[in-house]
Amino acid sequence: MTAVAMTWLAGLCAVGLFVYLFYALVKPERF
Repeated sequence: MTAVAMTWLAGLCAVGLFVYLFYALVKPERF
């Protein structure tokens, strides 16, 4: 895997985690 692909994958995981935490804070009744 190239460095670009690894960086893109890491960024995607970071964004997904950020969105998950954001929704967990905004809508705690769903978690």
